[in-house]
Amino acid sequence: MTAVEAVVFDLDGVLIDSEHVWDEARQQLARERGGRWSETASRDMMGMSSLEWSRYMHEVIGVPDSPEEISAEVVRRLARIYRRELPLSDGAIEAIERLAARWPLGLASSSNRELIDLVLELSGLERFFRATVSSEEVPRGKPAPDVYLEAARRLGVDPVRCAAIEDSENGIRSAKAAGMQVLAIPNPRYPPDDEALAAADDVLGSLADLTPEAVDPGESR
Repeated sequence: MTAVEAVVFDLDGVLIDSEHVWDEARQQLARERGGRWSETASRDMMGMSSLEWSRYMHEVIGVPDSPEEISAEVVRRLARIYRRELPLSDGAIEAIERLAARWPLGLASSSNRELIDLVLELSGLERFFRATVSSEEVPRGKPAPDVYLEAARRLGVDPVRCAAIEDSENGIRSAKAAGMQVLAIPNPRYPPDDEALAAADDVLGSLADLTPEAVDPGESR
């Protein structure tokens, strides 16, 4: 296994327990605007960039507002929720501190830039990340590799020498397509399918299991 020189985290579903918050905000907006929410909508949009999921809500779900207006309104709703009570995942701060003591850290998220910055500010974690990337800053969202490739570029580390921490099938596929080693911490609300999990280099039970030795077994030597 190639030695790890940097670690890149996903945000939603890994550091914050927010996938259901996104889901509820989008569903509520769809109901208010007369859209047609489907059983597959949540999974379809997971990992999409803001440009992609807002277009999906406009074209597929039938929300009449423009994609730009849809994105802005959902972001406003999430920002209010985060400011009231940030849904940090159990063990997130400790896991970041453990890994930041050993490697430079990056963040590769499908969240809008405004929400990434807000979460890192409210949690006090911004000082640990040398590079953060929103998928709205690259051509394609997950499962395309763009956001992870850009995170590696900003870190100045070859993607094959990066480890990615992911929870979703689109995220796992994105990081693997970028050539990274992937540690999956499956999201219990939206578990990755078996094929995606099989593509991960390791599967952990929780952030408590995310140690330097789990990221790079050579650390234990």
